[in-house]
Amino acid sequence: TGPKPKAGLPAAARAARYRLLAKAARASGATRILTAHTRDDQAETLLMRMLRGSGIAGLAAMARESEREGVWLARPLLDVPKSRLVATLDKAKIAFADDPTNRDMSFTRPRLRALMPVLAEEGGDSRNLARLASRLARANAAIEVLADGAERYLALRDRDDAARFGFDAGAFAGLPEEIRLRLLKRAIDRAGHEGPAELGKLEALLAVLDNAIANGARQTRLKQTLAGAAISLIEGRIHVNPAPPRRGSRA
Repeated sequence: TGPKPKAGLPAAARAARYRLLAKAARASGATRILTAHTRDDQAETLLMRMLRGSGIAGLAAMARESEREGVWLARPLLDVPKSRLVATLDKAKIAFADDPTNRDMSFTRPRLRALMPVLAEEGGDSRNLARLASRLARANAAIEVLADGAERYLALRDRDDAARFGFDAGAFAGLPEEIRLRLLKRAIDRAGHEGPAELGKLEALLAVLDNAIANGARQTRLKQTLAGAAISLIEGRIHVNPAPPRRGSRA
């Protein structure tokens, strides 16, 4: 119930479904929800994120397990083609829901699905696309381990205040760009109050920071805001703290 979103209807419907599933899971004492996402779904997700210019984490597509609404989601069928799943259900005479939006060409995913036979002729079938997503997930996990080490190296979290983060600008500048982006995102997501920082905006912020550091970190003062966090460069240190609420926003 309630007003329907004017844009992003599939995403809004998906979020609503997960909220209801999580609520039902908690009410029954379940700790996991199993979904029927297949290899075809994984391939389509990868294509959609490629078109949006997602980073490595996004191109890893759907994880086999993830947390949402306080409940773990498990996707055990990501290696199974949709055709095999449907055939198995039909043979076992198990009914399943057919979402009409899956055929609505006003949405991106159905249009991409219609292109899959053409892509398959060029080698871009669901098997190869899902395998690419799996390899990118493996690379993303490795980068996260490196980012963990870099975070410890920089002592990113200030010990005296869990809501304040600061690190040496010179040491930060010496790290690979992908690691710097991830450390900046972690700090902003922890300190901010407006949701996860978007990759494109993070990249723009990092470019500004890199330029300021190159011009002399100890002589340059810089202040920026992103995703509800205040980022500043003062006397050779980068500080990331909660930003004041926007005027007119709810407390």
